[in-house]
Amino acid sequence: MFGLRHQKGIRPPVAAGRFYPSDANQLQTLIGQLLADVPREEGLSPKALIVPHAGYIYSGTTAAAAYAALLPERDVIRRIILLGPSHFVPVGGLALSGAEAFGTPLGHVSIDAEQVNRIRSLPQVRDLDEAHTHEHSLEVQLPFLQTVLSDFRIVPLAADEASVAKIAEVLDLLWDGTETRVIISSDLSHYHDSQTARVLDQATATAIEELNGDAISEDGACGRIPICGLLRVARHRGLRARTLALRNSGDTTGARDRVVGYGAFAFA
Repeated sequence: MFGLRHQKGIRPPVAAGRFYPSDANQLQTLIGQLLADVPREEGLSPKALIVPHAGYIYSGTTAAAAYAALLPERDVIRRIILLGPSHFVPVGGLALSGAEAFGTPLGHVSIDAEQVNRIRSLPQVRDLDEAHTHEHSLEVQLPFLQTVLSDFRIVPLAADEASVAKIAEVLDLLWDGTETRVIISSDLSHYHDSQTARVLDQATATAIEELNGDAISEDGACGRIPICGLLRVARHRGLRARTLALRNSGDTTGARDRVVGYGAFAFA
C-alpha cells in the first residue's frame, strides 16, 4: 500500500488512513500545522513524555504540545524507548517486535537491536509479533517523531498485565543519557460526558505531576501501568513532571456526551 508492506523485516503501517493521513504530503502538512500552533518554550528539555494515541483529528493538538518540546534537540536524540498498551492481544508483560523497522507513510524507523537485546532476557519481556500487528498506540507516535527528530531508532514495547516494578526495571535498564528519551503512549478517561471527563482527567494530571501512580484510577488512563512505571523511575531519579496540555475529544470534535481524555506531560 505504501511500498513498505512487501519489504522484508518491516512492520507495515496499519493506522495510516484511519488515525492519520495515508498520503505522505498530507501527513507532513498536518503535523507541520499542529506543531506550528504550539507556543515555543525555552529551556524545556524533557527526558520523558506522556502522549495520547487517538486519531490526529482528536488528539493531534495535544500530541503536538509534547513533541514540540523535542524540536530543539532534534540532532541530540538518537533513541526513543516507546511504551504503549496492547489493545488487542494479551501479552502478560512487555512484548517486543521481531521486525527490523516500523513503517509509516514517511518512511521506516529502525528498531535498536542492541538495546532490545539488553532487555530480551528479562522475564517480563517476550517476543510477540502478534501484539504489534494491529496495534496503533505505538505507530501513531512515529510520524510525529519522524518530523521532529533527524535520526533515531526505537525500542517499541506493547504492555499488558505487567507490574509497575517490572515496567520500571525495563525503563531503568534502558534509561541511558541525553541521546535516549522515553515516550509513554496513553489516552486518559474513556467515554464519559465532557464535564465528568474533565474532573477525572484533572485528577490524573495532578497524580502525574505529583509522581503518585497510586492516585491514578484503573480507568484513568489506558496506559496506566506504563505511566506508573515511569512515575516510579522519575521519582527515583529526581525528575519533575508538568502538564503541557489537557483536553478531551469534545474540545476538538464538538461531541461532548461521550468523550476520551488526552494529556501531554513532560518529565525533566
